[in-house]
Amino acid sequence: MRHFKSNQAVTIAVLICNRKGAKAFDIADENRVKSVYISKNTFSTRPEEVINMLTENQIDLIVLAGFLLLIPAYLLQMFPNRILNIHPALLPAFGGAGMFGSHIHEAVRRSGVTQTGLSIHEVDANFDTGKIIFQVSCPVYPIDTAADIADRVLRLEHKLYPFVIEQFILSKTELKKKKNV
Repeated sequence: MRHFKSNQAVTIAVLICNRKGAKAFDIADENRVKSVYISKNTFSTRPEEVINMLTENQIDLIVLAGFLLLIPAYLLQMFPNRILNIHPALLPAFGGAGMFGSHIHEAVRRSGVTQTGLSIHEVDANFDTGKIIFQVSCPVYPIDTAADIADRVLRLEHKLYPFVIEQFILSKTELKKKKNV
């Protein structure tokens, strides 16, 4: 949000979160971004509410961060190749159902790999299987805890995700003239 605050090409129109009390609401408030709570149940049983929220805010691109639900088919149809997700590992490794948060970093630590990183991908009908548009790696040291790995990857996420989003928008003809995410 901070990155796009003064950007003329991209406007963050609304933050939608399915976790009450999430820190994202505070960040949205600090950056004067409208925020809305929509329950997990609403995503699956009342799609018209989600569609109305996105339509009212003229959303052109959905950007996920820490969103742990499988994206419903109606959103994939409404936003074909226009939903991005960030995953804190080098997909396809350490992806899929159940691979989120500390589970990922613990699995990385246990596996003995010497590199991990982050992946940014287009969202499809499955967890973490969409087209990868960006990856970057970072080292995993033998003395690392899962928390050490998580911290290293999170710093990369915060630094790089806004730039990848911006490049994605510039690369998509249908998004070049639009700007609400």
